[in-house]
Amino acid sequence: MVTTSYSQPRIAIIGGGPGGLILGRLLQYNQLGFTIFERESSRSARQLQGGSLDIHAESGQEALRQAGLHDTFKLHMRVEGAALRVINKQADVLFSDEGRGEEDTRPEIDRHVLRDILLDSIEPSSICWGKKVVKVEPVADQANKFQISFADGTTESGFDLVVGADGAWSNIRPFLTDIKPSHSGAIMVEGRIADVDTRYPEISKVVGHGSAFALGDRKGLLCQRNGDGSIRTYVLLIAQETWAKDCGIDWVKEDAKDILIEAEFGDWDQRNKDLLLKANEELIPRPLYMLPIGIKWESCPGVTLIGDAAHLMTPFAGVGVNLAMNDALDLANAIKSFVDDDQDAPLSEYQRKFEENMLERARKFAQESWNNMKMMTGIAASTFS
Repeated sequence: MVTTSYSQPRIAIIGGGPGGLILGRLLQYNQLGFTIFERESSRSARQLQGGSLDIHAESGQEALRQAGLHDTFKLHMRVEGAALRVINKQADVLFSDEGRGEEDTRPEIDRHVLRDILLDSIEPSSICWGKKVVKVEPVADQANKFQISFADGTTESGFDLVVGADGAWSNIRPFLTDIKPSHSGAIMVEGRIADVDTRYPEISKVVGHGSAFALGDRKGLLCQRNGDGSIRTYVLLIAQETWAKDCGIDWVKEDAKDILIEAEFGDWDQRNKDLLLKANEELIPRPLYMLPIGIKWESCPGVTLIGDAAHLMTPFAGVGVNLAMNDALDLANAIKSFVDDDQDAPLSEYQRKFEENMLERARKFAQESWNNMKMMTGIAASTFS
């Protein structure tokens, strides 16, 4: 762990996702102290969680560049992953972009690969595993200091800045606002087809090198190729929050795929149906949640949020991880400026300006994501023709 000097703030980062990890790496790269508290028991937990991420040049890649990790990222990125096809329910291709021209803008990388790059770059002693946060509160006898309480009964105290990078259901957000995520009106059901090129070359051909969206009837089958040779398929439905429990499908049974396809995609082309029917793992239903577009809170000196903890949105603008990494970059730069400026102004002033810029940026993308979801679920795929 980097040792803080007298002039440096003591910083706690809650959450070891991409946003929290890149923030830690940026602070370490600038010789600033921090501790990451992560609820998972070890770095090997949930290793295959999540699919592929497109990392944008102006945000996610810029954070990696300023953290000294861009060359490592380039060794693992997949420029061909930027390809996109839109097809209709008859499996006709209506739009195709094979990703050329995207090499320097939005290459793909598997989430777990990016996570490993970030973890490998951080001093292991700077990460405390198995530390689920219960609450954060001011230290009674120390001005502008905060204490963190954990589910295991322990506490850590004396932090000048606590950063909630702990995702959609953040345990830090309630300290700042009573606003909670609400259901967006959409559901996704995730399936995964392993070794697709060998086992199902016809599906590989339909999806191509990147992503393929089969749209129609106010629903979709959204497919994404991963670097491990798999394809993840996400069924997109407009449905009530409790649909997964109310629909009568037993999600752990093998026939869940057949029941879902017959109920929702019975008259679709078999090539589209196979995008889910050939999945070789249990289906995972997930309601999609969001925070209000344009969310704000009164800035509280010493506690802030980044990423989904700050501005959870639907995934249809393709910017979630990039916003989190951009937030981390801006916050790291704000902290560095505070230290470099020899504390001419309080850290809270740098924090306030950071939050203003972050939330305005997030507002624009949240609106774009919402508009895209309405387009994808409210009109037929012929709009793309």
